[in-house]
Amino acid sequence: MGSSKAATSAHSPLTLEDMYKLFAKKMINLSARIVNNPTTAQDIVQDAFISGHTHIHQFTTETDFGNWLKRVVVNKSIDQLRKKSNATFEIDDATHLVAETDEISEEPEYEIPTVMQSIAELPDGYRLVFTLFVFEQYSHNEIAAALNISEGTSKSQYNRARKKLIQIIQSKQIKS
Repeated sequence: MGSSKAATSAHSPLTLEDMYKLFAKKMINLSARIVNNPTTAQDIVQDAFISGHTHIHQFTTETDFGNWLKRVVVNKSIDQLRKKSNATFEIDDATHLVAETDEISEEPEYEIPTVMQSIAELPDGYRLVFTLFVFEQYSHNEIAAALNISEGTSKSQYNRARKKLIQIIQSKQIKS
């Protein structure tokens, strides 16, 4: 099915198999970046697909459905992190604002596998905000709403995550 075709029609509804072929890899990667566990991510995506199949009739295009499914996966992944850490991931509501002009002076280029491995080593709260902002292109306002934090806290956590990520990568390079 092309993205311009309707997600459902009287003759060819989007089946679970179609959903899997179209969205599974992307959704599993998304969830795995958030929960930092591929097996848990697969379970989350399976639950999301079941919810999606139940609600497929509400969507007119695969794009609409894909965007909705992405939100479901993000929300289920966040819920899983909350369960894992009893709703206390390392997100400070005491907003120690990092000035937006407080840029890291030099951002050298790093190898993608090193960066992805280093992202996985970030604390849950940092990794969550970083993933939503960088990979999923959520605004800080959207992140704040999803995590029930202030927009300033989201910005602060993102800046801290960037700095921590660079520290992790640099420590790996020193060890090499």
